[in-house]
Amino acid sequence: MTQTLPCLHPHPGWSATPAAPVAEPLPHQISDTVGKHCILELYGCDTAKLNDEAFLRDTITAAAKRAGATLLNLITHRFEPQGVTGLALLAESHISIHTWPESGYAAVDVFTCGDHTMPERACAVLAGELAASHHKLTSFRRETPGAIAAEERQPALAA
Repeated sequence: MTQTLPCLHPHPGWSATPAAPVAEPLPHQISDTVGKHCILELYGCDTAKLNDEAFLRDTITAAAKRAGATLLNLITHRFEPQGVTGLALLAESHISIHTWPESGYAAVDVFTCGDHTMPERACAVLAGELAASHHKLTSFRRETPGAIAAEERQPALAA
């Protein structure tokens, strides 16, 4: 599902040339879903909140909880003169955020495995708490290749 909204590039001086051509599809069949991946672009956000490391830590924690995920660890870093990067390690995968306060922009990535989590809810928390004036959400299912879906997975042997 892709929601399209007017695009505001976080670095207007950068070239907007199209990406390289898409590679050919993989030669195997796709089957079981292992999780859902959400890519969220937030525009027109509250500049002060985008630069507030403590606020972002609290917001990421709330987003993980709202998604039904288990937060294992949270690492953040505030850059000088501005901007914050945060990475939440979840039992189900991760949430990451990178902020550009000078542009009112945040890039968010939420990936959760299993069928008990709802990453879109985490995205809604982040968009709401950062007071985004508009956003673009792209979500898709991450799937297990059919070639390994039927195999029983075993722990790797330590070397």
